Amino acid sequence: MADIKIAGVMRAGAYSPNHIGNDAAIFNAVADQLRKRGCEVKIYNEEQFQAEDIQEPIILNMCRERESIAKLIRLEDEGRLVINSGYGIENCTRERMTRVLLGNGIPYPDSLIVNTNEDVRAELEKGGFDRVWIKRGDFHAMHKEDVSYCRHPQEAQEVLHEYYFRGIKRAVINRHLDGDLIKFYGVQGQDWFFWFYPFDEGHSKYGHEAINGRSKGLHFDEQYLKDMCQKASQIMDVKIYGGDCIVDEDGSIRIIDYNDWPSFAPCRAEAAPHLAKCVMQAIKDWKKKQS
Repeated sequence: MADIKIAGVMRAGAYSPNHIGNDAAIFNAVADQLRKRGCEVKIYNEEQFQAEDIQEPIILNMCRERESIAKLIRLEDEGRLVINSGYGIENCTRERMTRVLLGNGIPYPDSLIVNTNEDVRAELEKGGFDRVWIKRGDFHAMHKEDVSYCRHPQEAQEVLHEYYFRGIKRAVINRHLDGDLIKFYGVQGQDWFFWFYPFDEGHSKYGHEAINGRSKGLHFDEQYLKDMCQKASQIMDVKIYGGDCIVDEDGSIRIIDYNDWPSFAPCRAEAAPHLAKCVMQAIKDWKKKQS
């Protein structure tokens, strides 16, 4: 395995709101697991990755900056193995995620994709949207204000105008779903899967978990949740993933967010070996294609 050279690219702090330490911890834990398996892992920050001529044929990354993603895509197109794929990271931006999940039949809230300078009140009222979530459509959330809960169409219109004045041109409007909020983590092709109730555990990035509040322990099919998330992983082209979903009173489940390489904070030690196994399998498959 000594011939396996990996560039590990850490996530820029601006894209780890309230989770800088957690993101760094899981990334370093996976790098250590790969070293134990005989790999040589050299760590870069995003600024170094953008500026330097990276020689390693395999790139393991948590990138979120636009310049980094563009470089990941270019290197992947040139034949390098990139995990997560730059294409997959782009798929996790809100507008694209909404289109990909809905277009492939993954359960997801009713949604509108709009320009932020539009008047959407009539369309919201016509569609029966009252409580909604407005999310910046063009990129990953960096600030609390990039995801906004609105209680009625007029408030939604005001928030949309705020996005416009902040320079955000596109937004996704999701219908609010009542039910239990669940956060999940998974790895493509691995049996391991972890889920929990974030509000009950005091786990939060922006405090939005309080809207749905404490879980009721609504019954749902755990295997179905895992299978749905694994299917989304394939469709989204994201090997290392996490996200959020809502369980309804009737046990139905809908994904409301899907992320490339989250923090795995509640299960870091348990998750790291499985992430490393996923990377090693991807390397094996990649080398087989090259031979």
